[in-house]
Parts: sequence; C-alpha cells; structure tokens
Amino acid sequence: FQKPEDAVKYRKAAFTVMAAHFGRIGAMASDRAPFDAKVAADNAAIVEAMSKLPWAGFGPGTDKGETRAKPEIWTDAAQFKKGADDMVASVAQLNAAAKTGNLDNIKKAFGESAKTCKACHDAFRKE
Repeated sequence: FQKPEDAVKYRKAAFTVMAAHFGRIGAMASDRAPFDAKVAADNAAIVEAMSKLPWAGFGPGTDKGETRAKPEIWTDAAQFKKGADDMVASVAQLNAAAKTGNLDNIKKAFGESAKTCKACHDAFRKE
C-alpha cells in the first residue's frame, strides 16, 4: 500500500464483502431466509476466499484514521494473529460444510465461525 489509509480502506472493504456473504449464510442458518444449498455453497466459498485478505491491511501506521481497530492488534500481535488464523480455519470448515448441501452441517459450522468472528471483534475492535 502506498499510504496507511489505503491499507485501512482495503481491510475494511475485505471485511465488508466477507460480512455480506457470511450474513447470507446466517440468514439461511437461522431460518430467516429459505435454504438454498447452491447459494450457501457459493457464499461460503466467497467468505473463505475473503477471509485471507484483510490481514495485509494491518501494517505500520494503520492504527490511525477512520478505523475501529484497537491498539491491542499491535501490542498483542500474537493473539491477534491467532484470532485471525482461527477465523480463517473456521470459515474453511464452513465452506466444507456448505459443499455437503446439508443445512444441519452448515448451521453447526456457521455457529463456530460466528464465535471466532465475535471473539476477535470483542478483543480487537472498538464499538
């Protein structure tokens, strides 16, 4: 990134796209939307691909400006990396579950993925 603010925009965009597709699966998992196995699988694949992108946007100087990132991201980088790795692994499991076409498998994997997202938000994101 040429400027820290470009990195912030990049990571925010990656999280936004990932959240939109994750939410579509969540709507099906919570019976707020009709279940469609293909739609779930398509969205899970996007979530998995997007889950690998935002981390490059947490470089030096990206703790300033329009961001909800807490300082702990940089002061407790090992724990932040663990949270990121946990989320990436859990959405890979969600993608695998979605490929089965079985809603119960998807619901279970979605719940586990949501927990990893929440844990990182609680620890590393300002409200």
